[in-house]
Amino acid sequence: MLVAMMLEDMVADMGLVVAGVANRLAEGLSYARSLDLDAAVLDVNLDGELSFPIARVLKERSVPFFFATGYGAKGLDEEFHSTLVVEKPFNASDLSRAFSAILQ
Repeated sequence: MLVAMMLEDMVADMGLVVAGVANRLAEGLSYARSLDLDAAVLDVNLDGELSFPIARVLKERSVPFFFATGYGAKGLDEEFHSTLVVEKPFNASDLSRAFSAILQ
């Protein structure tokens, strides 16, 4: 939860609007299906559940996203090995570069 709050503050400081913060898979799936999103950041582990179903929904909707995780690329399902990963701990510069990369 603390990491999510820090991430939300960093994103807002970049001048981006945070549409929602999901700490659980079901909530994340609901957001991914219903919100009008320009981009998304996904933690691989949401309270013990993997966020790959959310990533699949975002991919189907053509919403660019990246993973922010302590697992690194090794923690991703094979289908997401080419997805950008920002490794924890990260800072605002890391996030800014990641958003620039997926929003170009």
